[in-house]
Amino acid sequence: MSQQASPRGTFLKIADAVKAQIQGNPEMTELPSTAELMRDHGVSRGVALRVFAVLQKEKVAEHVPGGRWRVIRDGQDRRPLAERLVDVFADDELEVGAAFPSASALSARFGVARPTVTKALEKLEAAGSLSEGGQGKVRKVLALPNRKERS
Repeated sequence: MSQQASPRGTFLKIADAVKAQIQGNPEMTELPSTAELMRDHGVSRGVALRVFAVLQKEKVAEHVPGGRWRVIRDGQDRRPLAERLVDVFADDELEVGAAFPSASALSARFGVARPTVTKALEKLEAAGSLSEGGQGKVRKVLALPNRKERS
């Protein structure tokens, strides 16, 4: 029998290497691509995909549109943005009739793109919590979530 390394468990070793890379670089937000893993570790696409599956199962990374993978850091709020925006009502102590923060301000606050914020705000509008927005138009609080108050 030859002394060559067994291919079994290769994806686990690569996953451990990627986790070490994430821990060693706190600024890292995106994982290497499938092609980069294949090239850097000399493995097949299937092995690289198994690495991502392990990282996802261990809640170290999540898949994002475009075939990329994003790093999940401890303490990150992974709830949908619309749910996180509901917290703004309490955090900013907003009352019925108050102005809701703009999409630009919320974009900076949550570190997401403005169109993403706009979609989440539209969900709050549909739920009846906010007035309709638009260019130059300030959204107003119509109802506080989980309360019976109405304007």
